[in-house]
Amino acid sequence: MTLNELRYIVTLAQEQHFGKAAERCYVSQPTLSIAVKKLEEELGIALFERSKTRVQATPLGEKIVTQAQLVLEQAAAIKDIAKSGKDQLSSPLHVGAIFTIGPYLFPHFIPELQRIAPNMPLYVEEGYTATLRQRLRKGELDVIIVSLPFTEADVVTQTLYDEPFVVLMPKDHPLAAFDVIDTPQLHEYNVLLLGEGHCFRDQILDACPALLASADPKAGHIRTASKGSSLETLRHMVASGLGITILPYSAAEATRYADDLLVCRPFAEPAPRRTVAMAWRASYPRFKAIDALRASINQCHLLGND
Repeated sequence: MTLNELRYIVTLAQEQHFGKAAERCYVSQPTLSIAVKKLEEELGIALFERSKTRVQATPLGEKIVTQAQLVLEQAAAIKDIAKSGKDQLSSPLHVGAIFTIGPYLFPHFIPELQRIAPNMPLYVEEGYTATLRQRLRKGELDVIIVSLPFTEADVVTQTLYDEPFVVLMPKDHPLAAFDVIDTPQLHEYNVLLLGEGHCFRDQILDACPALLASADPKAGHIRTASKGSSLETLRHMVASGLGITILPYSAAEATRYADDLLVCRPFAEPAPRRTVAMAWRASYPRFKAIDALRASINQCHLLGND
C-alpha cells in the first residue's frame, strides 16, 4: 500500500471516472486502473463498483476512502513540518483562488510578492470553492483565496478586503444615465449571471433576491443565467448587446474594451459587496510565507483594503 495508491482511490471516488481521475493524478488511465486493482487485491475486497458509465465506491470502499483521505492529510502535515526547518521564503508557495478573484488579483499582488520574497516562486491555480477546499485539505495547496463565508475544521481564515459590486452595461444603456443604481431598477432589464456552482452568482442572488422572480412577459422582465464559466464571458455578452451584468469592482475595472463601449455604475448604499479572505491549514508551519502573501495583497491598494 502506497500513498500514491491512496491518492488514486480518493481521486477516483471524487471523480467516479477512471479517465478523469487519471488526468487529475497526472498518470495514464491504465496506470491508475492497475494500481486500484492491486490495492483491492492486497486488501481482499472490492473498493469500487464499475459500470460502463460510472465508477462508485462500495459501502466498505467509502470507509476506506475516508481513512485514506486522513492518511494523505497527515502525510501533507509531515511535509509541512519538514518545510518549517528550511528557509520559509525560499521554496514555492502553492496558492489557489476562486475564478472570480484570481484573474483580477494575481496580476496585482505577484509583482509585490516578488519584491518582498524574491526567492519564493508561486504555483497558482483557479477553481471553485469546493475544489480549492479539498486541495487545501490534501496539502496540494498551501493557501487559498476565497469569498466569505468560508469555514473548515482546522483551517485558519483571515479577511483581506471588502469589495463592492457594480453594474456593467453598454455606454448607451438607459441605466447609464444614472450615477448610482438602485436594485429595483434592474428588474426591467436582462441581467446576465454566471451558471450554477459559482459562489459569486449566489452572492448576487442573495443581494438581489428579486432577480429570482419568474419572468413577467407583460413587464418584459427577463432573467438569463449564462452557462459561461468566467466573468469575462459575461463581459463579452454585455459588449455584444445581450444585456447587463453585475461584477465585483476589480473585474469591472479590468475591462479590455474601449472606453466608449462599456461603463459601470455603483449601487446605491447599502451597496452589495463581498468579503475576500485567505485560508490555510492551522498546522501549516510557513507563517513567514503567509505573512509575505498577506503583505503583498495589502500593498495592492485594492478598493476596500487600504
